[in-house]
Amino acid sequence: MPTPVLDQLEFDLFANPTPEQQTEMKSLAHEWIVAAEVRVEKKIAKIADFRGSFTTTEGTRVDALEVYCRACRRPYEDVADIDCEALIDNRHLIGGDQSVRAKRKIPTPPPNSQLLPGGTIQRRGINAYVAGVSRPR
Repeated sequence: MPTPVLDQLEFDLFANPTPEQQTEMKSLAHEWIVAAEVRVEKKIAKIADFRGSFTTTEGTRVDALEVYCRACRRPYEDVADIDCEALIDNRHLIGGDQSVRAKRKIPTPPPNSQLLPGGTIQRRGINAYVAGVSRPR
C-alpha cells in the first residue's frame, strides 16, 4: 500500500504544466543579452576574476560590445524581426544540417611515411589504475 508521501511525490512529478508554464515553453521570443565592457580598478578586477561577478557604482557607464539572443546566439540586427529559431531547431549552432555538410578531409600522410601499430592502452579496471592512466598524479 503506497504511503501518502509517495503519492504526493508521484503527483508532483507527473503533474501537467500550468497554462503559464505552457506559454513560456511555446514562446518564440528572443532573450536578448548584451556583451559589455566595463572599466574597473585593479581591486574590482581581482574580485571579478575570483568570483566571476562584481558590483559597480551608480552611474557607471557600460559599453555594449554586442547585443545577441541568449538562446540562438545570433546578433540583434540579424534576427530582431523574426522568431527565435533555437526553440524550433538548433541546427545552426552545430554548423547546419549535417546531411548536406561537406565531410572532413583526411590528411594525406607525408611521402615515405609508414603507419606502425601501437600497443593497446588499458583505460579501465585495476590494470589501468596500476599503470597510472586513471590515477591522479
